[in-house]
Amino acid sequence: MHGNTAFGGNTILVTGGAGFIGSAIVRYLLDHTSANVVNVDKLTYAANLRSIPQAEDNPRYRLEKVDICDAAEIRRIFRQFNPTGVLHLAAESHVDRSIDGPAAFVQTNLVGTFTMLDEALAYWRKLGRTEADRFRFVHVSTDEVFGSLPEHGFFSETTPYAPRSPYSATKAGSDHLVRAWHETYGLPTLITNCSNNYGPYQFPEKLIPHVILRALAGETLPLYGDGLHIRDWLHVEDHARAILLVMQQGSVGETYNIGARNERTNKDLVEGICALLDELRPSKNGPRSSLIEFVPDRPGHDRRYAIDPTKIETALGWRPAESFEAGLARTVGWYLDNEPWWRDILQRGYKVSRAGLARQVQA
Repeated sequence: MHGNTAFGGNTILVTGGAGFIGSAIVRYLLDHTSANVVNVDKLTYAANLRSIPQAEDNPRYRLEKVDICDAAEIRRIFRQFNPTGVLHLAAESHVDRSIDGPAAFVQTNLVGTFTMLDEALAYWRKLGRTEADRFRFVHVSTDEVFGSLPEHGFFSETTPYAPRSPYSATKAGSDHLVRAWHETYGLPTLITNCSNNYGPYQFPEKLIPHVILRALAGETLPLYGDGLHIRDWLHVEDHARAILLVMQQGSVGETYNIGARNERTNKDLVEGICALLDELRPSKNGPRSSLIEFVPDRPGHDRRYAIDPTKIETALGWRPAESFEAGLARTVGWYLDNEPWWRDILQRGYKVSRAGLARQVQA
């Protein structure tokens, strides 16, 4: 997958390619392969075309501003571009927002995935045998479908589903739809379930950029509950490589868990970001860890996530290239060096505040 021979002149259809993980995949495809990329993105609040600087005037890149729930438009895109594969990432993905407004999650994550599957199936059935054998539909999902882990143990590909938020429930449902389209109709699908992603170009509602921007502004850093919830962190560029490897070499019908064995409590993570900021851009107000404030826990907040990536490591030879310490330092540095990127988001009206409370029932 290195060099310009990967994917040949194939056309890859990426849904949600202006989002955080999607844009990392598009950047990788444009930088390291000779593939043509069709980015299908509705361009909702979390999308940002400035996250794909490589796309400008690139003859191998095409943006289609389309809602994945629009079957007629998705059908047109399949017919017009004849993709050899689909990387399906378009999704509503913020747990707190799913608590406040679940309807958008049901629509995009369930109806949208159904629409993509149904149109992909109709397209695939009309392909010649060679093209049909090469075609892949890769559905990118999350470890949150598995629910919460106790202090020990890991999510594997055979862990039972137990989603606990509207977000994770809709992602679990979309995973089941993808499996059904493979088992029932033979569509060549693969599923990936990943741990928490971090890295450059991440929308400020997610924990790491949220903390960076609030700390830079000298604002309080809210931590849910006791701050000891554990997440398993994966650099977005390692994730992009893993997804493309699954598309190229994964076995049809299989699921691959993608994680980098980087478990951290939210408290340790936030303190680590504060320490990096103190080092890279000292504040006259002293250590930024003093800004940490414990706030009431959010409903349905899973205690621990941790992924066992043994299958993708042994079957496909994938390994993360980025250590968490180096990756976090690089990420903090990126936000410091790319202020215009996030300043633009703030100027468009995004408030770095806490969602997820509007629908809580008052006790």
